[in-house]
Amino acid sequence: MQPRPHVLLWKLLLLQSATVLLSSGPPGSVPAGSSVVSESAVSWPAGAPAVLRCQSPRMVWTQDRLHDRQRVVHWDLSGGPGGRPAHRLVDMYSAGEQRVYEPRDRGRLLLPPSAFQDGNFSLLIRAVEETDEGLYTCNLHHHYCHLYESLAVRLQVTGDPREAGAHWDGEKEVLVVERGAPALLTCVNRAHVWTDRHLEEAQQVVHWDRQPPGVPHDRADRLLDLYASGERRAYGPPFLRDRVAVEEDAFARGDFSLRIAPLEPADEGTYSCHLHHHYCGLHERRVFHLKVTEPAPDPPPPRDSPGNGSSPGGVPAPDPTLARGRSVINVIVPESRAHFFQQLGYVLATLLLFILLLITVVLATRHRRSGGYEYSPRKPRKSKRKDGNAAEFAVATGDQGFYRTEDIQLDYKNNILKERAELAHCPLPAKHIDLDKEFRKEYCK
Repeated sequence: MQPRPHVLLWKLLLLQSATVLLSSGPPGSVPAGSSVVSESAVSWPAGAPAVLRCQSPRMVWTQDRLHDRQRVVHWDLSGGPGGRPAHRLVDMYSAGEQRVYEPRDRGRLLLPPSAFQDGNFSLLIRAVEETDEGLYTCNLHHHYCHLYESLAVRLQVTGDPREAGAHWDGEKEVLVVERGAPALLTCVNRAHVWTDRHLEEAQQVVHWDRQPPGVPHDRADRLLDLYASGERRAYGPPFLRDRVAVEEDAFARGDFSLRIAPLEPADEGTYSCHLHHHYCGLHERRVFHLKVTEPAPDPPPPRDSPGNGSSPGGVPAPDPTLARGRSVINVIVPESRAHFFQQLGYVLATLLLFILLLITVVLATRHRRSGGYEYSPRKPRKSKRKDGNAAEFAVATGDQGFYRTEDIQLDYKNNILKERAELAHCPLPAKHIDLDKEFRKEYCK
């Protein structure tokens, strides 16, 4: 007959709790959209195996070795009368095991046995005492999913029944209970992560996507789908589908790294690793920007001697070109800046020589023109030069004639001087005159 009052008390307190202000913890649900936890740029040479690291210990489904002991709820009390430190009151695992820490609270503090089925983790105090005052904390732990949620309720004890009730102080619920009456500290969380235990193999999914250069995220191509149950699906273009792989024991180790071998230049793009654990509410995404570089050149073969390539015994090594027959080797030497400046110097030097030659010709021509009026006995004189000399000669003869026509009365001392003077005034008979000799005479005078 003892269980009947206990059941009736639970029903009565649940009905009373519906009429007061109640507060529940966070819903515990995570939005379905993936959150980017890392983004990196990687570069690999063509032909080499590329590994994109995607690891998460939260996706190791084999770590749930405790089964129904992964979910636990416990109530703590702090700030009681006399400044008592915080201490544990009661806890319970999802298997239904309850544990009360202090002997005086056994049979007085109760948790509903179906808490992990209906999400009601409320604490029942059968008879409130003065020492029960303080701040109560309802803590929910999920070891497998690495989740932690907490809810606080303050309990106050009064001797006046009219002061009993509940109100909200802006941060938490404050419950005022009459001394000796039962109190129900409400803690309700009906999220499926606390109330259900789904099959892990069906709740964990990993997939890889690929975005070619210039393609947005919403139009990415699916490469692989991995399920914890062991099912795998491959998508993507044929040239890449046969060269990508993820280890078989990925869910056992939490390592979902993507391996691409051999890597080709067409594999460039953005790769993303999506981790989904619907039971735990885990949705993560890791982004990799893959760039393919040129492969490293092969190192030259070692030579035994730096001279003529002969062997250590002194015998010349065979020519490697003779073994594979005749071949044509084209050596292309890339042009450098020094070669460009060398060609430019040749052009500028040629242009400078041409300018110097042109200046020399112009100066020689001007000098020839300025010196043409002088007399040269070796070359015939032009008409222009003759006209100018004739004008000068006419002027000279005119001047001479003017002075010769003057009638000067002189007394000569002897006849020789008189004859000379008469000869100077009298015209000479016509005769052939050598102009060259006449010019010389005139210049001599």
